[in-house]
Amino acid sequence: MIAILIYAAIFALCFVLASLVSRGVGRKLVGMRKTVTFGDESAVTANRLASVFSILTVFLLWGAFTGSKLVPSFLHAPGPFVGDAAFTYTLETPDGRQGDARVTVIVRPANALPAVPAAPESAGLARDDVVVVPAQRSTLIQPDENDEAKRADGAKIVAIDGKPIAPGAEVDTDFGSVTMSQRGALNIRPYPGLQMEPIWLPSPEAVWSRLVDIAQHGFRNYTLLEHLGWSMLRVLTGFGLGALVGIPLGYAMGLSGWVRGWFEPIVEFMRPVPPLALIPLVIIWAGIGEAGKIILLFLAALWIMAIAARSGVSRINLTKVHAAYSLGAGKWQLMRHVIIPNSLPEIFTGARVAMGVCWGTVVAAELVAAEKGAGMMIMVASRFQNTDIVIMGIILIGLIGFGIDLLMRWAERMLVPWKGKS
Repeated sequence: MIAILIYAAIFALCFVLASLVSRGVGRKLVGMRKTVTFGDESAVTANRLASVFSILTVFLLWGAFTGSKLVPSFLHAPGPFVGDAAFTYTLETPDGRQGDARVTVIVRPANALPAVPAAPESAGLARDDVVVVPAQRSTLIQPDENDEAKRADGAKIVAIDGKPIAPGAEVDTDFGSVTMSQRGALNIRPYPGLQMEPIWLPSPEAVWSRLVDIAQHGFRNYTLLEHLGWSMLRVLTGFGLGALVGIPLGYAMGLSGWVRGWFEPIVEFMRPVPPLALIPLVIIWAGIGEAGKIILLFLAALWIMAIAARSGVSRINLTKVHAAYSLGAGKWQLMRHVIIPNSLPEIFTGARVAMGVCWGTVVAAELVAAEKGAGMMIMVASRFQNTDIVIMGIILIGLIGFGIDLLMRWAERMLVPWKGKS
């Protein structure tokens, strides 16, 4: 939640600064810009400076909340307590006698825990103790194990550092907090800080180091390029088959009332069904080989492409159709010169959406008996809590998907230059 609030604050600050800068520049270029009215989407282009700030902000927050060396230390979120501390507990016997004991708390990172040193010699009802606690974790101790008075005899802890405590209560200390369980044990929790543990979110350099390692040595007997290549092959094959069937189906639904009435219930029924829900059926029908994975990706793209093609046909300006007929065009000429060109913008939009869905589905498709693939890497790494590999796989899938999307945008600009024009 704190990271989201910081992100929102940076967004607002950058927006205000960019508005002030653009307002000053705009006075000089007012005669060079076309008139833009509110809601005129065709006149709105992405602000590249905002894109750069967006990426830098995400990277900054990632580094700040993981203690990355790539981010200046003064920008780091408060880290967990690491060091030596102590607290004193007061033990009371049933007859009212009391004794104090000092517990030395040694807090170290989980990967650098020292051996627990021997407790210092002490005498009395309560005796001093030493405990080692991993940073950002907690440890439950039984203080009376080396005390003269035992809980079994009715002794109980009544105060921590002079502050009263009871079962279920918590007392703040200089290094964190101490909570008493219902049975009288003490749960020691050092201050966890705001930084994420590596198991939850590794630092950028840890992810990069893992990427270099896998690029050099591979992962589970296959190189990184082989994993990414197989995922791309599956996605492109499934998407291609989905477009090959879905686009003609969409055209038929947009041009024939009978075909639309026949197939619309099926398409509209299957469209909201997530591809993941189809995995059991696909396994039963096609097995666990490559055919099952391709079928799942095919179904993920099919309905989107069909709806995109149908929508493209439905939104054609009727005046263009009437003009073509008035000039003597036949049905096939109308299809070639009016319907297909005017529906291509919707089809390209649907293709970009379908490609994104296919990339999201390939991770689930490679759950089933896959030996190679980016999704397989992510799933295997998650079982062993290798979060750096999981994030690495997500970033690579996102970059490849973004690259394909850019390629499709370029193809759309080249093949459909009339998009947005009447």
